[in-house]
Amino acid sequence: MLNYDFIKPYLFKLQPENAHHVAECVLRLPNICQIPFNPFLESHFITDDSLKQEIFGRTFYNPVGLGAGFDKNATMIRGIQILGFGFTEIGTVTPKPQAGNPKPRMFRHVEEQSIQNAMGFNNDGAYKVVKRLKKRYPFTTPIGVNIGKNKITPEKEAINDYTHLIKSFDGLGDYFVINISSPNTPGLRDLQNEEFITKLFSEAKKLTDMPILLKIAPDMEVEDAVALTKMAVEKGADGIIATNTTIDYSLVKHPKSIGGLSGAVLKEKSFKIFDAIAKELYGKTVLISVGGIDSAQEAYRRIKAGANLVQILSGIVFHGPDMIMNINKELIELLKADGFKNITEAIGSDRK
Repeated sequence: MLNYDFIKPYLFKLQPENAHHVAECVLRLPNICQIPFNPFLESHFITDDSLKQEIFGRTFYNPVGLGAGFDKNATMIRGIQILGFGFTEIGTVTPKPQAGNPKPRMFRHVEEQSIQNAMGFNNDGAYKVVKRLKKRYPFTTPIGVNIGKNKITPEKEAINDYTHLIKSFDGLGDYFVINISSPNTPGLRDLQNEEFITKLFSEAKKLTDMPILLKIAPDMEVEDAVALTKMAVEKGADGIIATNTTIDYSLVKHPKSIGGLSGAVLKEKSFKIFDAIAKELYGKTVLISVGGIDSAQEAYRRIKAGANLVQILSGIVFHGPDMIMNINKELIELLKADGFKNITEAIGSDRK
């Protein structure tokens, strides 16, 4: 076992983006040789019949996945599984490579256990990421592909970026995620409207048989979020991911003026939006909840509210690599305590 409490102070002396690069270097090592990591995989990747479910024709051995933004370039797929995640989501990937926003662009709010990032879809671009995925896919755990438009692409041409990406990655993942909810690409959130979503799903469904999910922002009015996601499902979305980061800077004491907040401060804001969406869409589509999930109790709250799956991102920065193992072990006990033999019985149980 790693003593993360010992390592964390040293990591936190680094700039957050530099600390991320250190983590990436470690998590890329299994690509070279996985054998030394197998003991960690055996202890941290929790498999239990009570956690297993079939979604999109794939087996999810546990419901805790890694949210998009950590493995932008599909370089850490093996390493992420070793941490215990039941699935991963790469990206956000754009058609052309882009450097993202000027540095510094990632900040820790240690007291609030939250991260503020203004990365701006920095990634290697579709061509390189496709080449990497061809070496990894199909993989033993599901892989989602999160896609977005390039910063320089005008809003009126945005649909071309998404259709290009769908054609490029078709057959190289288990689901797509349409990202029109990041606050770090100018004008991106303006695409959260009926006209664009209708046109996008109409075009996308002609190009792929892979499930396509829509990821939404937490800063919409609840009524608007429900209406938008309901309409997206009617137009062909195979699921909803709620939510992306927030630009509600009042949630932290010393905010920066750029980027979106994730982590503990997003917990209630994200849950409020998710709960309202689930009230409308539970049982009608796949629902994934993300935002401030940092414990088994919080993951279980989202599951009982209607989440088929949950995603973690910033929490692992503050709680370390044992976090996913601990959540899954405790989820098993929570299911037993409530008399559920399988997680599918718990999903949406608060709605029944």
